[in-house]
Order: sequence, then C-alpha cells, then structure tokens
Amino acid sequence: MELTGSKITDYQERAALLKALSNPVRLEIVHTLLHSGCRNVGCMERGTGMSQSCISQHLQRLRTARVVRAERVGNEVYYRVSSPETARLLAVLFGEEAEGYVL
Repeated sequence: MELTGSKITDYQERAALLKALSNPVRLEIVHTLLHSGCRNVGCMERGTGMSQSCISQHLQRLRTARVVRAERVGNEVYYRVSSPETARLLAVLFGEEAEGYVL
C-alpha cells in the first residue's frame, strides 16, 4: 500500500498523540483536566498527590504534543485539553461520554 504525504502526516500525528498519552501520569492529568476543566499546577498537585515538578514536566510533554494548551492569567498558568479528538479518544478508553467533558 502506498501512502500519500498527507496520510503519512496523519499517521504521524495520531502516533504522537498516542505516545504522549501512553504514560500513566500524563493520562491521569489529561483525564482529570477533561473532568474538571481548566486547572493550574497547584490544584493538580493537591488533587493527585504528585509533586509540582513532576506535574510540570508531564504538562510540558503534553504541550509539546499539543494535547494541552496553557493560558496565563496573572501569575497563574491554567491548562486545558486542546482538542475534541483527544476527548473522544479518552471517552472510548474510559467508557465515558465525551459530551460530559470540559474542553
């Protein structure tokens, strides 16, 4: 089977998304963001029990993969899941309804 340039890119983008979500900590962060909406690192730290540095490192990886986006409000940075595609994928994975998620 021959793949055109756009199909290769499509497979690469989807593989990058799956790779970013393949870590249990990142998967938990994204799932939590989908349930609670926009969150900052301090709130995630209290909710997960993980350290600020651990969460920040994982958020950076998720930002690089364009799974989450960040918005600065004053001194705080808030994170959101950036795509409906990611929400649909997690809904299937967890047996939930994507419509109930916060994007």
